[in-house]
Amino acid sequence: MDTRKKILIVDDENINLEFFEVMLSKLGFIVEEANDGVEALDKVKRFFPDLILLDNIMPKMSGWEVTKILKGDPKYSGIPIIMFSALDDVKDKVAGFELGVDDYITKPFNFSEVLARIRAVLRNRELFAQIAVRESRLGLAEELNRDMKNNLADFVKSIDDLDSAITLVSQNTEQVDQDTLPRLLKTITEKTQAVRKHIAGLDARIEKTIVEWEDLKKNEIGLTVLENQIRKFLRQE
Repeated sequence: MDTRKKILIVDDENINLEFFEVMLSKLGFIVEEANDGVEALDKVKRFFPDLILLDNIMPKMSGWEVTKILKGDPKYSGIPIIMFSALDDVKDKVAGFELGVDDYITKPFNFSEVLARIRAVLRNRELFAQIAVRESRLGLAEELNRDMKNNLADFVKSIDDLDSAITLVSQNTEQVDQDTLPRLLKTITEKTQAVRKHIAGLDARIEKTIVEWEDLKKNEIGLTVLENQIRKFLRQE
């Protein structure tokens, strides 16, 4: 399985596309290119990049418009975007961040700085993803605990009813008439079936949680590694 990060470069200047394609490919990234915003949206659907380098001033559709569309779609809203622009006004930068871009770089740019920001954005996303995985696992555990508690309460109630019915039958065997006995046996049978149903339901719930738990663990890195990444990030920022 190819674990290299995929980057989509969107710029109407071919020299920038060629430069980034060569430099980022040499560094091990998988690179795709788009000349305008319309092509970029199509490439996002087919390529599904890990990060987008997006020029703001382009024909057909601006970087802001592309960002607004992507951030408004739950399927693509999590893809980080680094926006390039010749506009250095603070209002433009604020507008970009409010739309949801992860970083904003003013042209002309230095490749070393761009690369550092690419790595920082990807690292941040990875850290957030790991936090989300752990939150999901905690949520599963809490949900299972609630289900088990509710099921245990039902177990206790059903068992109490069974005990009462059995006691009544055992203490009054001779006095129980032919009409009452079937009713008591029916009660015992229904309660027994209810207990079995609760047990089966809880067992299925536990199995489902185990599968979901294991799926989450596949995308989780060790806590020690995560802590080291956070410390490294804090030292570099």
